Amino acid sequence: MSEYYSCHPKFYVSVDCIIFGFDKKELHLLLLKRNFQPAQGEWSLMGGFVQVGESTDEAARRVLKELTGLDNVYMEQVGAFGAVDRDPGERVVSVAYCALININEYDAVQVKMHNAHWIRLGELPPLIFDHSQMVEQALGLMRTKAATAPIGFNMLPKLFTLTQLQNLYEAINGEPIDKRNFRKKVAEMGFIEKTDKIDKTGSKRGAVLYKFNNRVYRKDPKFKL
Repeated sequence: MSEYYSCHPKFYVSVDCIIFGFDKKELHLLLLKRNFQPAQGEWSLMGGFVQVGESTDEAARRVLKELTGLDNVYMEQVGAFGAVDRDPGERVVSVAYCALININEYDAVQVKMHNAHWIRLGELPPLIFDHSQMVEQALGLMRTKAATAPIGFNMLPKLFTLTQLQNLYEAINGEPIDKRNFRKKVAEMGFIEKTDKIDKTGSKRGAVLYKFNNRVYRKDPKFKL
């Protein structure tokens, strides 16, 4: 090892996953009750240390799969958090990632094994360390990205109603959206396709189900809601 490296202090590097889901008009966050010290028994994001031969992106995907059993999930790096005293155990620099998943599609056994729970965004308990700051930054990133890219569809079922779609974007933005203008914009997007299927869970008449066509979107990636 070069003396240039050996004469400098060494720190731990970790990743933390801010995992968002959507259900019943509200955003939810997947949190776990920490089962080890420090901060045992307190609410935490899912995280872990970066291993030898592993990039931070690879570590984040591994941590997410260990908790949810999911691969190929939409993830975005939020940023690095490196306050000197952020972790009372050791000096740890953490790289945070935002993940968006369908709240009904994950490995419930693995989630239960990690003592994890879906918590409504408006009812979040106090979180350890700087995890609340990570969540706030992730939410801001998601709102910015969702305005110009169809990332929100990662939290919807494959078939959805326009009401579900509007509810999702109202939850992301934290404010109501005019129904007429919203549906006009949707009608202009060729990659949001109307199907011949009807959802009758909400009423006898039912609501038409739509789907997101990624192939069509890639040909003409114009999106703004």
